Amino acid sequence: MGMTRATQRATPRRRLVADRVARWTVTAGGLAIIASVLGILVFILVEVAPLAARAHVEPARTVELGPQAVEAWIVNEYRERGVAVRRDGTLDVIDLASGTRLAERRIETDDPRLHVPLALERVAVGNGSRCFVGATANGYVVLQAVGWSVSFDGQTRRVEAELPAALALELDPAQRPLGAFTAALGPDGQATAAAVLADGRLAVVRRDVARNPLTDSVTATTTRTETPLPVPLELLLLDDEGRNLYGGSSASAVVRFRLDGAAVGPPELARSMAPVSALTLLVGQRSLVAGHVDGRISVWSVLPTDGGERLSQLRSFDAQSSRIVGLSPSSRLRSFVAAAEDGTLGIYHSTSERVLWTGRTSGGAPAVPLYAPKGDALYLLAGTRVQELALDIPHPEVSRKALFGRVAYEGYPEPRHVWQSSGGSDESEPKLSLVPLAVGTLKGTLYSLFLAIPLGVLGAMYTSQFLHHRLRRLVKPTIEIMAALPSVVLGFLAGLWLAPRVERGMPALLLLLIALPGFALLAGAAWRALPARQRGRLPAGSELLIQIVAMSLAIAAAIALGPRLEALVFGGSFPDWLLRTTGLAYDQRNAVIVGLAMGFAVIPIIFSISEDAFSNVPPTLVSGSLALGANRWQTVLRVVLPTASPGIFSAIMIGFGRAVGETMIVLMATGNTPLLDWSPFNGFRTLAANIAVEIPEAPHGGTLYRTLFLAALLLFVFTFLANTAAELVRQRLRRRYAQL
Repeated sequence: MGMTRATQRATPRRRLVADRVARWTVTAGGLAIIASVLGILVFILVEVAPLAARAHVEPARTVELGPQAVEAWIVNEYRERGVAVRRDGTLDVIDLASGTRLAERRIETDDPRLHVPLALERVAVGNGSRCFVGATANGYVVLQAVGWSVSFDGQTRRVEAELPAALALELDPAQRPLGAFTAALGPDGQATAAAVLADGRLAVVRRDVARNPLTDSVTATTTRTETPLPVPLELLLLDDEGRNLYGGSSASAVVRFRLDGAAVGPPELARSMAPVSALTLLVGQRSLVAGHVDGRISVWSVLPTDGGERLSQLRSFDAQSSRIVGLSPSSRLRSFVAAAEDGTLGIYHSTSERVLWTGRTSGGAPAVPLYAPKGDALYLLAGTRVQELALDIPHPEVSRKALFGRVAYEGYPEPRHVWQSSGGSDESEPKLSLVPLAVGTLKGTLYSLFLAIPLGVLGAMYTSQFLHHRLRRLVKPTIEIMAALPSVVLGFLAGLWLAPRVERGMPALLLLLIALPGFALLAGAAWRALPARQRGRLPAGSELLIQIVAMSLAIAAAIALGPRLEALVFGGSFPDWLLRTTGLAYDQRNAVIVGLAMGFAVIPIIFSISEDAFSNVPPTLVSGSLALGANRWQTVLRVVLPTASPGIFSAIMIGFGRAVGETMIVLMATGNTPLLDWSPFNGFRTLAANIAVEIPEAPHGGTLYRTLFLAALLLFVFTFLANTAAELVRQRLRRRYAQL
């Protein structure tokens, strides 16, 4: 008796301890989930934060170049050696660390008509900091190539300047001083030069080199062309291949000539915002930057039109207020530096339309800018002194407009949203718009829910409220097993098996949208037409068998009539008819395929949760409605459905989240093309699929790497907002129908 009482007294303590342990465990688990989600969010934010970092520009060192003024300056990519050129044709090799002169020589050519020592009126840097271009007083353009040889002595890197003999091209046989001039040095001694002559005409000289493969002899031929100018040009600029010649005019015009060797095509004149004072070409040679006398900067590119192509202005910058006297492009990015007459400097990125940094030169004097080859420094040449500025500009390609706005890209007729993280070469313009990916995510989700919501919710309603309980025990587990199918299997079947069959049978699929509801209604009407006595004699679930037979007949009829419909209405080919009639191309892997495959994956989730919501409606509500004279259908619509609406809404939102985060089905069934198009017959790419595809190839810490984390953050925020809104709606529905 004593033991029994002791046991009775001990039992509540054990239960209390168990209750506390369970409560602590559940609380700890919930807090761990919250901490995990917050940890993921913090990690994503840490990876994304550098995209918003500002540029840092700091003075590094000043190099004295000697007693005579320097006209132009080139450095190697390691910023260890520099080559300076003066008007008297002197070339100096400078050690940047110590500022000492390592070598000195004069520009030499094999043309006996040029005076030695060579006197240059003006000198510029050409071909992406690979050569000096100078003009003589007797009508020649001289190209001095600058190369670098790298060797290693143990662990020590040795950099030496390579200065071959200069190439001289005669632009004016009358040996008069030249006006504006430019030149481009090609491979194997090929070169193109252009200049404005004293009489205002344009002269173009082309030097071609042919090598005999048998004798290894070299033959050089030179051709020359003169042509009148549409407007006076104060500036000329050639691209590296010598195919496009650009000119800038004080008459507020930018001119483009198409060159075929030395042959000059008709001029293409485009009006600019102000007189042009400086020109340069960005990396890739497809964007022309023009500086103007009022301090503004414009970016131009050749864009396709209906009749061919035309030179058009892409964008402009207004960060400086005085005459632009110098421009220098980056050799890796679409960034450039602009120097103004009042000593102000600006660093810009063309594609992102960002003003990366603005400042002033020391003393406020104008300087000739030079972007370092690796983009990690800026050199300002003023007389006999070069000032080096160290640059730290993280992710200049990223801006709000580049990520979410319409951008005027090179070669595109109009501003667009484009995602293209890689191109045919390192010179490709970055296109990092997240808009096509966000739209693709919504597109895939909506098309899948278009199939999943009606079938899932209505199927759950029928199963819980109308189906016989014996069949219900078979149907619900069978549908829930569908959720166990791996998405990679569904994507494989959708992309390789379903997509070609839908392409051949699209008219049959369109017929099926009409035939299935029609045959289902006819089957229901036939069942209701049977006398109640005969319906009572049939076994339970017979109405479901009739519906299955009706749907089978509908599918068979659609398949049989599909080819005839395609021949009569669509001219024998639905894809061709679609292209002719609407201008929309039919991609085999499109949103319809994703809607079918992903809808199949989402249906079990929506069905299972909705069926539970319908089944959890109190039987007293149903009995009370039936007792008041309402039939079964009226009871379901006016009592059961409103009461179960919070759970149904939760089912839809969970299915929505499942569709938003789907990866494999989208990868395998859409063609994975980031198109900004709502057409059901085109492919798309989602945020989740894009991250899965591109993150393995993205350099760690690079712009693409962090942009993909920004896409993950966008997906995180999008899902969080959708779930929050869904919870608010669900709580409101629960309060509204709690009194039923």
